[in-house]
Amino acid sequence: MISDLRPLNCDVCVIGTGLAGMAATLFSAARGLSVVQAGHTGEIIFASGLLDLLGVYPVSEKRLWSKPWAAIDALVRDIPHHPYARLKKEDIKDAFDEILTFLEEAGLPYHRRMDHNSGVLTSLGTIKSTYCVPHTMWKGVKALEEKPACLIIDIRGLKGFSARQIAASLQNGWSDLRSAQISFPDTDHLSEVYTEHMANALLLPHNREKLAQVVAPHVKESKIIGLPAILGLYRTREVISHLEELIGVPLFEIPTIPPSVPGLRLKEAFERGLRPKSVQYFSLKRALQVRQPADGHFETHIGSNDVEHIVHSRGIILASGRFIGGGLHADRTRIRETIFDLPVYQPDSRTEWHRRNFLDPRGHLINQAGLEIDDAFRPLNSSHQPAFETLFAAGSILAHNDWKRLKCGAGLAVATAFGAVKAFIRLCR
Repeated sequence: MISDLRPLNCDVCVIGTGLAGMAATLFSAARGLSVVQAGHTGEIIFASGLLDLLGVYPVSEKRLWSKPWAAIDALVRDIPHHPYARLKKEDIKDAFDEILTFLEEAGLPYHRRMDHNSGVLTSLGTIKSTYCVPHTMWKGVKALEEKPACLIIDIRGLKGFSARQIAASLQNGWSDLRSAQISFPDTDHLSEVYTEHMANALLLPHNREKLAQVVAPHVKESKIIGLPAILGLYRTREVISHLEELIGVPLFEIPTIPPSVPGLRLKEAFERGLRPKSVQYFSLKRALQVRQPADGHFETHIGSNDVEHIVHSRGIILASGRFIGGGLHADRTRIRETIFDLPVYQPDSRTEWHRRNFLDPRGHLINQAGLEIDDAFRPLNSSHQPAFETLFAAGSILAHNDWKRLKCGAGLAVATAFGAVKAFIRLCR
């Protein structure tokens, strides 16, 4: 029974286990705050592993930016309600510095050019502009720029990845680019293979030796090889180094469709790195109910279906995501926020959620839906005042951001989590 549960006391309760939730937990714990985190399903496993800052703006003009900080200046000038406009540029930079240091210490290093985006090859043969690139993909960034003799490997049964299409799409500008198809070892009997299973298999040295034997006959004059992102769920440096030694040329990964191995690596790196920081983490649990007793603190009931934990906290950071994460829910008449029933910025009528043309360059208005906030990242009530003094929000649940089309999802998550934690400390200490 609920009355028999012993409450957990903490400074901050973080609701959500996507990138924004993980970042908020890290930033809080690193500043000496006690944290309880819970989330049902983290959208982080659907991530490509790339950490975007801002790649496209305005989307209607399909303008690509090589300098993301200049792009942010243009964005906040034109869209003053965008979450980036609530942050100083120095705070965004500090947030990225802290996240990348943490991930490297957790065994997941990233590379970036401080003031420039980098081009990354995708599974469709297009070029994605991004800010931070996992070390497993960085050699591909260099290859894309230098155009050496390159082989792209396709794996039979892997959906959503076509080495042949990649090579064909880039042939005009990269003449010495070839493709080859192989069967992943011991999967000839399968009609479909999965990236996570192959990544797990490559943790064992003898499976890496089998893969190298299959790839070797196709290498020929190639100076570098690109493969789907399957080179180990963990210990990726060890896996890649061993395979490069066996095959004899450098390797790089190409992002695959979600759920992806790089997304799983991110999730595991956060969980692994946060464990020593005394964070109380409840995976696959959700906030069933939140109350605010007379003392002003929050009481959050956490569990799957029944209440399994009660958390008393001075503040809450709501990073529950949009529709996939369960932070927002759409019924036949409106979009609602699922935990506090906070007002959601949205079109007046459901008929305005989507435009008739799916590829309309103006985008769909539903992608702007979310919580409106003040400069302290506190969600607003119907009177445009903070709904609660110490409730903060971060990530994709915030209104006025079409992060998918702007290519700023990771940046939005990391930066707004940083802003929310700073605001909590400023208001509550």
